[in-house]
Amino acid sequence: MAEDEGDPCVVFVREPEDDSDSSEEARSSEEEDESRWKDVVKGAELPPEYWHIQKLIKYMKAGNQTVTIVALCCLKDHDLTTEVNQMAIRDIGGLEVLVNLLETSDFKCKLGSLSVLSAISSHADVRRALTDLGAVPLLVRILAEPSRHLQLLAARTIANVARVRKARRTVRKSDGIPKLVDLLDVPAAALSVPLSELSADDRQQVDVAVSGARALWALSQSAKNKEAMRRTGCVPLLARLTRSCHREVVVPIMGTVQQCASELSYQVAIQTEGMIADLVRHLSDDDMELKRHCASAIFKCAADAATRDLVRQHGGLDPLVKLAREPLARADKPLLAAVTGAIWKCATCPENVYRLNELRTVDVLVSLLEDENEEVLTNAVGGLAECAKTAENRATLRLAGGIPLLVALLSGTSAPMLENVARVLGESARELESMRVIEELDGVRFIWSLLKNPSPRVQANAAWALCPCIENAQDSGEMVRSFVGGLELIVSLLHSEDSSVLACVCAALARIAQDRENLAVITDHGVVPMLAQLVLTDEDRLREHLSEAIANCCNWANNCHEFGRLGSIPPLVGYMESKDKAVHRTTAHALHQLSNDPFNCVTMHQSGVVAFLLVTIGSDDEMLQEASAGCLSNIRRLALSAENLENNKQLVVP
Repeated sequence: MAEDEGDPCVVFVREPEDDSDSSEEARSSEEEDESRWKDVVKGAELPPEYWHIQKLIKYMKAGNQTVTIVALCCLKDHDLTTEVNQMAIRDIGGLEVLVNLLETSDFKCKLGSLSVLSAISSHADVRRALTDLGAVPLLVRILAEPSRHLQLLAARTIANVARVRKARRTVRKSDGIPKLVDLLDVPAAALSVPLSELSADDRQQVDVAVSGARALWALSQSAKNKEAMRRTGCVPLLARLTRSCHREVVVPIMGTVQQCASELSYQVAIQTEGMIADLVRHLSDDDMELKRHCASAIFKCAADAATRDLVRQHGGLDPLVKLAREPLARADKPLLAAVTGAIWKCATCPENVYRLNELRTVDVLVSLLEDENEEVLTNAVGGLAECAKTAENRATLRLAGGIPLLVALLSGTSAPMLENVARVLGESARELESMRVIEELDGVRFIWSLLKNPSPRVQANAAWALCPCIENAQDSGEMVRSFVGGLELIVSLLHSEDSSVLACVCAALARIAQDRENLAVITDHGVVPMLAQLVLTDEDRLREHLSEAIANCCNWANNCHEFGRLGSIPPLVGYMESKDKAVHRTTAHALHQLSNDPFNCVTMHQSGVVAFLLVTIGSDDEMLQEASAGCLSNIRRLALSAENLENNKQLVVP
């Protein structure tokens, strides 16, 4: 471009940077974007604005500084949000010109270029093209400019461009995150006064903070960026801005908070900075987007027990249940999913369940079981699973007609939803009336079929749900045998590498083995050597249910002797060193059953079991007492028999 008497705005075409990290998928996506631009040209007659914009770009390329500024002003008069106008800029190489103007020292050229870029970067193709042209480092550099006008437009453009993965990475590597965090440092006075009463300078500072918050919101899609933001000290600034009276500020800040709340470090920081009260307060705001962000943040943070208590203490359960009832909120599926998720996680606390019962939450969640959104269903069923842990809510769930709806959901394909459906039906089966309903609907067969699901969590929850079903079914033995291939299927899961699956399957097998006919069948399927292979585990939950399964499997044929022959006794004796009393109880039961075989008694005595049993025999747990006493009795009886035999031999010898 020719020079004027002032500081020249030199324009040159920048070659796109080579991104070595780009994948084949990214390249194919770019090709699709190119074809989409061309389709626009082919599919419609180009309007006069298209040619006028191209003429302005030509002036910018060939003219001097004054002509460039005038052309930029004329360019801003067009509607740059339309695809045809954006295409006009791109087709003639206007993006390269606009990016190069960011490197000039002329304020007006930078301002004009940023005004255009902030508008056209809302389009996905433009965002990607700007990233490839190397615009991101230039935008980051402008964030350090003293002019707030430039900072605002640069942050706004970064907020758009950062939707591209490569751009997010470039912002971090260009040290853009600390600069964006600095933009959030707004005086407290400017956050507590309505916008109409702010001075021009304070109003501009608030606008800059909004743009910076939107940029950080977009950048927080990356885990590395979240960590970089935290190290930069953004959490205290986010906490201060959540208390702002300006909704324009609070919405992007809450968007950033809920995006970052998936990280444990942020969950702790949100709690320690006192932001839970702000999240609860904004749940009653009129803005639906703000409500969604707050509910989503609570959903993610409520995995922590202290946070769940804070939500209840600040009165957060009431607005959550109220939102789940509102027709307007139910129409907004992302909001409804966030609300039901927050209810689900908060319901893991017994104190919260008490308040949720007062709000008749079970009825509300049951009414959502016919929703078509899988995320809403998953969260609603999860909430019911937590509430159904109490007998009162199991009855409420049954009376509300929830069980038929839950059984119908078992035919779904969403693994997270199936996990929760299995959990809630398992809890419901603990009530006899609910179990009768499940049996009438053939629900146990559907639960058993979940054992074929490829998800280990679904398998584990299904096996665990079968335990109360087998215990409370009218004729559980016959019911289990009626499932063709069912026993073989559940025994085969003992080959799983997931410890949770193994523990739940062992618990189910312990119930199945209480029926002698079923015990004979699973013995034929090789359950004894499979259980014996698992005894070397050091996980207490698996130890507890494995011992229980071994104890109940001893009551058929020579299974008792077979467990001893396969080397199960010494590891089981080692279980008595566990600090878990439940492990002691089931292990003592297993040792008692195994001690019915003389060979096993010898092995137990050699493994030092007597010392442990002498301690557990004095336990307050009656089952543990009886099992310990029974095992000691069998060992003592064998010892007395051996002693009597030895004495008889001595008497026979002359």
